[in-house]
Amino acid sequence: MSYTGHVEVGGKPDVRELPGLSITKVAVGPYDNNAYLLRCTATGDQLLVDAANEPARLLQLIGDGPLSRVVTTHRHQDHWMALSDVVQATGAPVVAHPFDAEPLPEPVAEPVENGDTLQVGQATFEVIHLRGHTPGSIALLYTEADRPHLFTGDSLFPGGVGNTWGDPTRFKQLMTDVTERVFDRLPDNTWFYPGHGNDSTLGRERPSIPDWWQRGW
Repeated sequence: MSYTGHVEVGGKPDVRELPGLSITKVAVGPYDNNAYLLRCTATGDQLLVDAANEPARLLQLIGDGPLSRVVTTHRHQDHWMALSDVVQATGAPVVAHPFDAEPLPEPVAEPVENGDTLQVGQATFEVIHLRGHTPGSIALLYTEADRPHLFTGDSLFPGGVGNTWGDPTRFKQLMTDVTERVFDRLPDNTWFYPGHGNDSTLGRERPSIPDWWQRGW
């Protein structure tokens, strides 16, 4: 069956096979968080994006394969409730932006900045810093496939950017970063994977950018 990106808490994960990379998406916890297990198909090395909740389920997905890293996209607690359990079971180092490191329950072994890269087996991911939802929110970009694939945390969703709690300064920063570092740079067929809910493409969302600016959220 083809990948849709629609998953539900308690339901089956959805798996997408790309050249060089396997993506497993699962919904966990009371806030319907998405977690993504990314596996290099050449080496079996794995990276987990957001150990959000339900550690037993995440560890079952990880299996016996090596887990090279756990990336935490931002500081909010619903995205790291299972982090300690996963780290203790696998020994995987934690990756996050320094601005969001302090609230995490595990030390950040690999602090990353905008433009840094993470190597997982033969797969390379670029870090994109998207300020506004939190000071240290990051996205991961994979370009070694048929189209770019972007894991956006809570910075970009179908229908708009992440919550900035009515703060016009934070909203302007997030919209500016998402516009300049994502939409202005990447093509319409870029598929993005958010921290909650369904996936989308930049082409589907691009026409709505003026409306997002106007409404202020």
